[in-house]
Amino acid sequence: MKVARYRYRGKQSIGVIDGDAIVPAGDDLLAPRPAGEPIALSAVDLLSPVGRGAKIICVGLNYADHAAESGDAPPPAPLIFAKLPNSLIGASENIRLPDLSDQVDFEAELGVVIARRTSKVTATDARSYVFGYTCVNDVSARDLQFGDGQWTRGKSLDTFCPVGPWVVTADEIADPQTLGIRCVLNGEVMQESDTALMLFGVDALVSYISQGITLEPGDLIATGTPPGVGFARTPPVYLARGDVIRVEIDHVGSLANRVT
Repeated sequence: MKVARYRYRGKQSIGVIDGDAIVPAGDDLLAPRPAGEPIALSAVDLLSPVGRGAKIICVGLNYADHAAESGDAPPPAPLIFAKLPNSLIGASENIRLPDLSDQVDFEAELGVVIARRTSKVTATDARSYVFGYTCVNDVSARDLQFGDGQWTRGKSLDTFCPVGPWVVTADEIADPQTLGIRCVLNGEVMQESDTALMLFGVDALVSYISQGITLEPGDLIATGTPPGVGFARTPPVYLARGDVIRVEIDHVGSLANRVT
């Protein structure tokens, strides 16, 4: 099942994707109840499926090749940081370039949405706490990220966390470590990898984070990005007004946002 949050005629709702339509399904992302007449997807605005009350927990340097291009050794344990909820946008919304940065970068990531309260779970049990998977773009202002000496501001500016276009429920993804992942900028593939190459997989991440941070229903884990990001290229490639940046994950979806 593909579950989305959308706006139609000024009202926000939850819906289930059915081909080129969305079927209204109540107001709870984690317990959709499809009912009513389908609405054409072209008639709705797709919002972030993750609500602003959720925690956004991110993982840095979770692909060895990305760590290498960043000049870092692979971390011995998951490197955890957070994005703030003001950064959330959906597939129908634009990434806005801020005045205070001219080095805005892209990062394609697999997102994990938590199903129920999760605390101190084992890696063996972790998958049963996952509601589903989505696409995430961990947009990053590199000059702020590296200049500040920590990552919160550079990762959390308004519109810097596109998520969507929907959540694919966990029962449709037999193994989250077998998914091709790509980032495409104006039609050119910038990142292309596979979640099999994560240093720490979904089960390990859910377990590791939950040992000290209780995860609540609807929380989002962004599992890290593969190599090919803009700042590591020669010359660097940063987002510019008019760009279209797309995150594609096999069996999950395609999340495209225009840059303004």
